[in-house]
Amino acid sequence: MLKLNYTDVGLYMERTMTNPELLIAQRVLLAMRLGRSLHIEPGRASFLLPADIPELKVLEMALHREYGSAVTLIAVDEEFVEVGISGSWIAEDKDAHAGMFLTVMSDRTEFLTYKLWQMSEARISSLA
Repeated sequence: MLKLNYTDVGLYMERTMTNPELLIAQRVLLAMRLGRSLHIEPGRASFLLPADIPELKVLEMALHREYGSAVTLIAVDEEFVEVGISGSWIAEDKDAHAGMFLTVMSDRTEFLTYKLWQMSEARISSLA
């Protein structure tokens, strides 16, 4: 499973072997114990990858072969491609901009997606 954490300072992606239903149940239990609200809904999330990563074509082929229209790759400009995925959004309320997004893909596709995201983050941090 890929877990995308959207925060005020950006996106952090991680790959985890936890079952998404178990993770959601744990979040619900934690919110109840803390007396906090929790909003969970199916949805879509997106993140950017540099358009010039050589493995991007491999990812695009794997995503289309495995998921068809459930996953999109759209050129934003000459430098970036937006990857759009389906999954579950978890946040404190419906209009929150910070939260967690969970999606499940095949192991190979998750690994490749995560690897390319890590490569893009390393490239961005070296430019700063």
